[in-house]
Amino acid sequence: MNKIGFDNDKYFRLQKQKIQDRISMFDNKLYMEFGGKLFDDYHAQRVLPGFLKDNKIELMKQLKNDIEIVIAISALDIEHNKMRNDNDLSYDQEVLRLVDVFKANGLFVGSVVITQFDGQDSSLKFKHKLEVLGMKTYLHYRIEGYPSNVPLILSEEGFGKNDYIETSRPLVMVTAPGSGSGKMALCLSQLYQDFTKGLKSGYAKFETFPVWDVPLNHPLQLAYEAATANLVDVNIIDPYHYAAYNEVATSYNRDSEVFPVLNSVFKSIYKDSPYKSPTDMGVNVIGSCIVDDEVVRKASNDEIIRRYMEAVVNLKRQKEVVETVERLEMIMNQSELTVSDRKVVDAAIAVAKATEKPAVAIELNDGVIITGKTSDLLGAASAALLNALKHLGNIDDAIPLISSSVIKPVQQLKVTRLGNSSPMLHIDEVLIMLSIAAIDNKYAKLALEQLPKLAACEMHSSVILSSTDKKVIKELDINLTTNPSYRNNRLFRK
Repeated sequence: MNKIGFDNDKYFRLQKQKIQDRISMFDNKLYMEFGGKLFDDYHAQRVLPGFLKDNKIELMKQLKNDIEIVIAISALDIEHNKMRNDNDLSYDQEVLRLVDVFKANGLFVGSVVITQFDGQDSSLKFKHKLEVLGMKTYLHYRIEGYPSNVPLILSEEGFGKNDYIETSRPLVMVTAPGSGSGKMALCLSQLYQDFTKGLKSGYAKFETFPVWDVPLNHPLQLAYEAATANLVDVNIIDPYHYAAYNEVATSYNRDSEVFPVLNSVFKSIYKDSPYKSPTDMGVNVIGSCIVDDEVVRKASNDEIIRRYMEAVVNLKRQKEVVETVERLEMIMNQSELTVSDRKVVDAAIAVAKATEKPAVAIELNDGVIITGKTSDLLGAASAALLNALKHLGNIDDAIPLISSSVIKPVQQLKVTRLGNSSPMLHIDEVLIMLSIAAIDNKYAKLALEQLPKLAACEMHSSVILSSTDKKVIKELDINLTTNPSYRNNRLFRK
């Protein structure tokens, strides 16, 4: 049973109150920048055992009558076809997905804003596509010298040049398909333009990491740096907060860089700023809800190792740059961690060496490690999964869950009729066959009932798995890593 390090009920209660308190600080309109993931926040769930991955969207649903969502996407990311690592969607595709998910949850999406626009044809095409789909779309322009050239920024040639975003609700939640999309600049532009129209609106930031009241070098903070290593984000001590309150608070570089702009906007509107530091801007209560620091430290260190191993694999797949791996190596060294600290790694490699074939190891939540090897019928990942389900259901290893007489015809069909080069069954195929077997096989039924117990388990493969297997493993909420090597020498890979 996994240990809990985070009180989610307390978090939900305190976070909701914190947001409501911040809304009450301002009149008419509050623009709240949402950083990180609004749903499926697996990173937070992994490093804060007890945290629920959909906390933010559940909060929004409770406030939905007052909320309007605005989605920001950078013209540069559209132009460069920037991709998300977690779902392999381009940022423009992710915008469309976000709109659908928000609407499915009963939330109002008011518009999309293309930021850092500088005449890119790709952005104009995307704008046209959104408008055809019935979505209001605005353009915010690139400002030379942002964020340092404050006089230009706070002028008609700076924020004043941007399209004004028409909103209809008091709380405007600004989100994006990924980091660096211009969310804060969008909010500041609206504050400036509201002021020119005689409106006094406010700004706040709702971002899970870094956690302001957790020490800078805590594994929780380093795990966030590892997660954003490709963005070159760096956690820092908030210099403005220390100067104002003589109190140490953790922030990160981009917030500190843009804070003078925010302060200037507020001073131009209110004569004085309600915030003395980037930390003041936030509504983060994570630190108050950690109930077992050792559990969080262990979970965060595990995440650092996973992030490093993932980057090494992505470098092999030419989906990452060497500089990102080097930054992660520095975090690993700073944390005094090695790959062998992840127990499933050595377990999988040992079986692979013994069999001279790909192997997989799974560490269950009780600490037991189950392995799987490659056979004529099953790939190592499928074998390890079935072995784990047997162990969890106390099923004798000699009892077959799926008859070989059923597996072999499916393999033949894959190769002879469906164009597959390998007869090995993917995990989803095995689970479908297990579900069918469960109709009249009590052991297969018992094994299938164990699937929820695989959530939060650790898995390692001695070779890079197929995209199909990785997708199913993620859906099962298993934390996967692999060695940076392929099962064969083929050039084309999906």
